[in-house]
Amino acid sequence: MPTSSLLALLFGYFCGAIPFGLLLTRMAGTADLRAIGSGNIGATNVLRTGRKDLAAATLLLDALKGAAAVLIVAYGAPGIPPLVAAVGAFLGHVFPFWLKFKGGKGVATFLGTLLALDWRAGLVFMALWLIVAVVTRYSSLSALIASAATPIALLLLGRFDVALLYTLLAALLWFMHRANILRLVNGTETKIGRSA
Repeated sequence: MPTSSLLALLFGYFCGAIPFGLLLTRMAGTADLRAIGSGNIGATNVLRTGRKDLAAATLLLDALKGAAAVLIVAYGAPGIPPLVAAVGAFLGHVFPFWLKFKGGKGVATFLGTLLALDWRAGLVFMALWLIVAVVTRYSSLSALIASAATPIALLLLGRFDVALLYTLLAALLWFMHRANILRLVNGTETKIGRSA
């Protein structure tokens, strides 16, 4: 990998590795996010603290850090594929080194990078997520269906370069949701608005 691309990957990683959920809940004086619910540092687990405002802020910031990584590389370092920064941001969120590589499941950051690369596909993701969430009230199922549909949406939009990347990222997102998938199959998955 060229040095410039490696730097873009690392930049994306460090952006993605900022644990906003953990930082916001600590500043608010709530319980250690990793000791409640799923132990995850993402917005869904932040919601289990009872702080909807912190959950919304976490969701927004986790998406923005992914988008920022992509856009900064795209406009600040011409010639370097912003896809490299997208990969870095996603991996940084899922595997942050300062949390012993135990981060979030990557949904918001997945969306943020997607919006920065092709906002149309990002809107498709959000629409599907919302529809499934309203119908089923399962955040995990919403993310799984929306992420699986993302490569298809990108292909239909003619973004063949991005579609391959998001096939791989969606596969990793599904892997991170493997426990949720098992609970969905068993009928024990927690619905939105209920405590774990």
